Amino acid sequence: MGVKVQIDQGIGSMVESWNRRRFYLLSAVLVAINLGLVAWTRWALLGFLVLGPLIAMGISDARQERHTILRNFPLLGRLRYFLESVRPEVRQYFVESDSDDLPFSREKRSLVFQRAKGQVDTRPFGTLRDVNGVGYEWVNHSLVPKHPAPEAARLVIGGARALKPYSSSLLNVSAMSFGALSKNAILALNDGARRGGFAHNTGEGGLSPYHLEPGGDLIWQIGTGYFGCRNHDGSFDPALFRVKCSLPSVKMIELKLSQGAKPAHGGILPAAKITQEIAEIRSVPLGKDVNSPPAHSAFVGPGGLVQFIQTLRELSGGLPIGFKLCVGRPREWFAIVRAMHETGLYPDFITVDGGEGGTGAAPLEFINSVGMPLGDGLALVHGSLVGLGIRNEVRVIATGKVTSGFDILRHIAIGADGCNSARAMMFALGCIQALKCNTNKCPTGVATSDPALMYGLVPEQKAARVQSFHQKTVQSFLELLGAAGLEHPDDLIADHVVRRVDAGRVQSLAELYPRFEAGCLLAGECPEAYRDEWRRSSATRF
Repeated sequence: MGVKVQIDQGIGSMVESWNRRRFYLLSAVLVAINLGLVAWTRWALLGFLVLGPLIAMGISDARQERHTILRNFPLLGRLRYFLESVRPEVRQYFVESDSDDLPFSREKRSLVFQRAKGQVDTRPFGTLRDVNGVGYEWVNHSLVPKHPAPEAARLVIGGARALKPYSSSLLNVSAMSFGALSKNAILALNDGARRGGFAHNTGEGGLSPYHLEPGGDLIWQIGTGYFGCRNHDGSFDPALFRVKCSLPSVKMIELKLSQGAKPAHGGILPAAKITQEIAEIRSVPLGKDVNSPPAHSAFVGPGGLVQFIQTLRELSGGLPIGFKLCVGRPREWFAIVRAMHETGLYPDFITVDGGEGGTGAAPLEFINSVGMPLGDGLALVHGSLVGLGIRNEVRVIATGKVTSGFDILRHIAIGADGCNSARAMMFALGCIQALKCNTNKCPTGVATSDPALMYGLVPEQKAARVQSFHQKTVQSFLELLGAAGLEHPDDLIADHVVRRVDAGRVQSLAELYPRFEAGCLLAGECPEAYRDEWRRSSATRF
C-alpha cells in the first residue's frame, strides 16, 4: 500500500508555531523592507507588486470568520485547501485513500463537513467499498419503502421513576468537557444543540458558564472526580449537586463509570490545557495534570451503584438518571443487572461506549487494547436486559464513531434506542483530525485553551454547522429506515443489517452476537458464550 501522508495531520504539525500575531509582525516587516527598497532600488516596485497581494490576502484571511484554519493561520492555511483540491489520481499516491480509517476516513470526514456546511453530500459513480470483502455491511431494503414521520426521530427518556422525563433526539452531542475543548467550541456545540432541539453532554469536567450561556439542553455528566459537585477533598457534595440540578438547562444526569478510550483509567486533562478559569470550575490546582480516579468513591459494589442512582434521582428532583460505561468483564456487568433486578432500582438510561471511542488524551495501550468494542458491548447490554425482562424499563444509548445515518441505524438494530456523537460534532466545528488534542496546539481552536488558536473558531458560525450536521444526519437515518420498509426505529432488529463474514457467506448481525431470549435469565438460561459469567455474578459484589 505504501506510505500514506495525511494532509490534515501534516498541516496540524506544520502550523503549530505559526499564528495570527506572527503573521501581522511578518507583514509589517515586509512592508518596511519594501518601503526601504523604494528609496534604493528600481526593483522595489516589482517586489511590492509580488508581496503586496500576498499581504492583503493574509489580512483578509485573518479577518474572515467562516474558515478557522485561515483565520488562525493566514495565507499558510491555504496550503491545506490547495492540497484538498489536488486531482484524485494524484492524491491516491500521496495521501490516505477515501476509505482508510485513521481513525476516521476521508470519506466520513468529508460527509460531516459537507452536511455541516450545507454543501452537496451526494456521490457520483458508485461505492468505493469492497462489497465482496470481509466486514462489508449493508441494510436489506424493501420493495415497499415507507416515509417515517419526523416525530420518529425522538424518544422519551425517564419512565415512571422520573418526575421530569425528557424528550430526546435520537442523536445528541456526546461527552466532551470544557478544558478538553475550548470555550468557543463549547459555546458553539451548545448553541447548535439549542437551535436543533437536541442535547449536549457536558463531559465530566463540570458545568461551565459556556455550557449554560446559549441555553441548550444539557446532560450533566458526573465522573469519578465529581467536578462541579465536589468537596475540597474530592468527594461527592450532595448539596452542591442539588443546587446545580435546579438550573433550567440541566435535563438529565449521567454517571460516568468508564469511557471507551480509557476504561478503568479515569479522565486526563494535561497541565498545559489548564487555565485559571478551568482550575476554578473544577476546583483543581494549576500546573498539574488532572487525573480523575479510576473508580467512584461515593458508592461500593453493584448494589451501591443502583442505590446511588436512586439518591441522585431524589436529589435532582426527579430528573432522568443514567450511567455510562464501556463493558469490560461480563460478570461485572451481570452483577449490575442482578442488582437492578433484585432491588427494583433501575436507571432511566444506560450509555454504552465502545473500545473504539474517542478521547482527548489516553495512554496508547488503553486506546488500542482495553475495552469491549461497541457492537459486542451493546449487544450484551441490550440482550441481558431482555433476558431479565426489564428492557422496557431502561433506554440504551450507543456512542462511538457515529458519523452517518447508517451508523445510527446499525446501533439501533443491535439494541440501542438512540446515539451520541462526539468526534463527528468536532468535525462539524472544523476539526481536521490533526491529532493535537493532548498538546493544547489544536490548529482549529476546538481542543485548546490557547486564546490565539481559539480566536479562529467563531461560535455563531460553527453553531449553525453543528445544527446542520445533526439535522441532515438524522434525516438520512429516517430515509434509510424508510428504505428498509419501516416507519419507526422500534421496528429495527439485528436481522435487518447483514455483514459478509467470508467469501460467499454472509450473516445478519443477529447471528453475529449471542442471542438472549425474553426472560431467559429469569428461567436460569443464558447464551453459552456468557453462561459461566452469569452464574458466577452476584448482586452484592463486582
